[in-house]
Amino acid sequence: MIPDRTYSLAVVIEDADAFPDMKRALLPGFRAKLADTESSIKDAVEDPELRAMLFDLDSVGHGASDGVEVLQEIRAIRDDLVLIAMTRSREHSIPLRASQAGADEFVVAPVDYEELQSLIARAIEKRTLELEGRRVVEQAERRSALFSLIGASAVMQKLYQTIQAVADTNTTVVLRGESGTGKELIAKAIVQASDRAEQPYICLNCSALPESLIESELFGYEKGAFTGADAARAGLFESAHNGTLFLDEITTLNPGLQSKILRVLQERTVQRLGGRSAKKIDFRLICATNDDLEDLVRKGRFREDLYYRINVVPIVVPPLRERDGDLPLLVDHFLRLYCTAAKRLLKNMNPDVLEILEEYPWPGNVRELENLVQRLVVMVAASTITAEHLPQHLLQHSASGQEAILIPEEGVDFDAEMGRIEVAYLTAALRRTGGKKSAAATLLRLDNQRMKYLCRKLKL
Repeated sequence: MIPDRTYSLAVVIEDADAFPDMKRALLPGFRAKLADTESSIKDAVEDPELRAMLFDLDSVGHGASDGVEVLQEIRAIRDDLVLIAMTRSREHSIPLRASQAGADEFVVAPVDYEELQSLIARAIEKRTLELEGRRVVEQAERRSALFSLIGASAVMQKLYQTIQAVADTNTTVVLRGESGTGKELIAKAIVQASDRAEQPYICLNCSALPESLIESELFGYEKGAFTGADAARAGLFESAHNGTLFLDEITTLNPGLQSKILRVLQERTVQRLGGRSAKKIDFRLICATNDDLEDLVRKGRFREDLYYRINVVPIVVPPLRERDGDLPLLVDHFLRLYCTAAKRLLKNMNPDVLEILEEYPWPGNVRELENLVQRLVVMVAASTITAEHLPQHLLQHSASGQEAILIPEEGVDFDAEMGRIEVAYLTAALRRTGGKKSAAATLLRLDNQRMKYLCRKLKL
């Protein structure tokens, strides 16, 4: 295959006298130029028109091993450049090391230049497609993401608009939604989109600390305020001055603490435990809960006045099952994330696996999906995740999963499967009836003659 256009190609070889013949042999597909010194190699790599480099690993340093190191440096500079490694060495480890250093192809000298042209042309085409695919994915991710949030569904687009609308205000926001929907990520997105992005961002999960500690964490204390208070300490309200305080699971706070938080929101001042003076503070409050706030107010478990203080802008976070089309985006994101973290090659999922995942209701929402993908990355050795790798509760929930259980990819022996089912039913019926065939026939709604025939056939 000769390319239908001429590409710029740098040739790194030690013997400059051999270059003219090489240059003619690479025509008409490639405009070859010699790079036989450190400066000329550097100039070639910095040339934006350069599409490929034929790199003789033996031409630098003390052999192919040194050449591999230089190749790695070139790859770090130019991700788009096609690198063809060439050597006369017969050392078995060199091809693998060259590939790990970033070589697209590997050839052993002397080379057939007609085959070499075809090899380089295919490598350029492959690299071009990879870069174009990466660009398309990045564009799609930009359209379907806001800061660390991932999703292109209509409900997520509406959520993004709401975040942008409230970000630059000082309005108190309450995030409402099921557990695992990503409320903390949304709080961070609001902060990142606001003019307080560079200011302190303080988080507290109100359900994570015992009641005896939460008050001192929020308000701080003076030295000697209680046993163990050996030095004064600022609370989270003070620490959030000029920034944002995020209180997750705010409904778990006791009524007394709710009253004190209400006072801080009304007066915008905070007084440390054991302190005598109040300090003026400027902060924005974002709250989150997965409880029904209105129901808690009716039951007297959440103060009504605090409810009206925090429920200025309620943002309902959609559960995963309502985010049509977002699951494949999230799966791809988590696969990239955890394959990179585990230093493994990127895995992919069979389409039928995604179909099974989309049929599942995800009671744990995005957090449950993330945990599943992380587990699959760690536990599945294969590069492709198939239905057989999924937990049983997922397979049993979906029609696709049931099909995957009944008929694996390699198929089944139908007659053998039916035979096993017959044996299982007849054995169970005979066991339940104490070996009485007539009673077992009644249990299986068979006539006695057929029951006797089946028992003889199956040797029961």
